[in-house]
Amino acid sequence: MALKTPEQYEESLRKMNFKVYLLGEEVKNVVDHPIIRPSMNSVKMTYTLAQDPQYTELMTATSSLTGKKINRFCHLHQSPEDLVKKVKMQRLMGQKTAACYQRCVGMDAINAVDSVTFEMDKKLGTEYHKRFRNFLLKMQEEDWTVDGAMTDVKGDRNLPPSKQSDPDLFCRVVEKRKDGIVVRGCKAHQTGALNSHWILVMPTSTMTKDDADFALSFVAPADADGILYIYGRQSCDTRKLEGRTFDVGNKRFGGHEAMMIFDNLFVPWENAVMWGKAEMSGALAERMPGSWPMPT
Repeated sequence: MALKTPEQYEESLRKMNFKVYLLGEEVKNVVDHPIIRPSMNSVKMTYTLAQDPQYTELMTATSSLTGKKINRFCHLHQSPEDLVKKVKMQRLMGQKTAACYQRCVGMDAINAVDSVTFEMDKKLGTEYHKRFRNFLLKMQEEDWTVDGAMTDVKGDRNLPPSKQSDPDLFCRVVEKRKDGIVVRGCKAHQTGALNSHWILVMPTSTMTKDDADFALSFVAPADADGILYIYGRQSCDTRKLEGRTFDVGNKRFGGHEAMMIFDNLFVPWENAVMWGKAEMSGALAERMPGSWPMPT
């Protein structure tokens, strides 16, 4: 496939089974919910523009892994020119939606995790980079939207993860099995999580050896059993429900954040791309960019 059409993207979300609560009620259909739909429209635009010959140079790239044309949001940056095109693509998306288009975090996350796991394998003799590259091949081929999940709840910020009174304030491994690991905890402020196909989890800060169980990175289907979402409200969400033709903000497009709760989520070994390597956790946090271009 390599490049999904916008229609294929929307249909792919309809086939997913998210567990999500909004305004105290369970949402069965995230695609058509009037509060969530505008944010999905923003992500859908990343697929629409990639099909438009006028914008294909910015919206697509040649995969360094396969040589195929892929959506630039799935691309591993190879040159300064790639970075310039990334910025121009983000500005174009801002001009078309005037909203958060949500795939930026996943794009930055795959570039950070790819480079750190490469260095980790070289230094420590692990095989995490190979596992992650296998995921990237599938991501590029299927044109997946991936949510980069980094921000833990944190609790008492004077204390490291292993010293918190409630360890679930940070995402961590609670059980090691022959075929994988079991994860518990929470990630907050997850941009576009309900419009994503997969979740890429990363540690939120530099860890010490005492925090080895929290030095964790993995991928999981966004609708996997063991993931529960609490939709994060935005100030103008309910304006779009009032039936007015004025003072409704950006009615067609939008963004969203969600709290992501891991309730004994099972992660098979092939989807675990870092665990217990506390000395590498800081590099992941540092390589996630801290800013995005504004619409111009």
